[in-house]
Amino acid sequence: MRRSSPGRAKAPVDVSDVTLADWARHAARAADDKLGRDTIIIAVGEVISVTDFFVISSAQTSRQVRAIAEEIEEQLTILDGPKPLRVEGRTDHRWVLMDFGGFVVHILDDEYRAFYDLERLWSDCPRIEWQGA
Repeated sequence: MRRSSPGRAKAPVDVSDVTLADWARHAARAADDKLGRDTIIIAVGEVISVTDFFVISSAQTSRQVRAIAEEIEEQLTILDGPKPLRVEGRTDHRWVLMDFGGFVVHILDDEYRAFYDLERLWSDCPRIEWQGA
């Protein structure tokens, strides 16, 4: 797994060629940088019309959920990427939902992730590789 140094900013990217899938991958990598667990990207655009991708990651504590959400927002800002249109769950940090329009990031604590089991709900949708891409 790729890890970067804490607080180390990524190099800017040429945003003219970046697709929604690429932005979702950047979000997944940012979650991974903050030790997000079992991070996946699911292509849901063929099933629902409100977004194309879900990025799902989990953490052991609410503090870590908050840190992951902050890292995703920071890294996408550094890369001149999209800003979240809405962010929900910042009061208790058990499930933070970040809506970027073309992709939605779900960061859940382990208990919520097991209970809501989003992977099962969207199991008929393809997963997108992000670690080697």
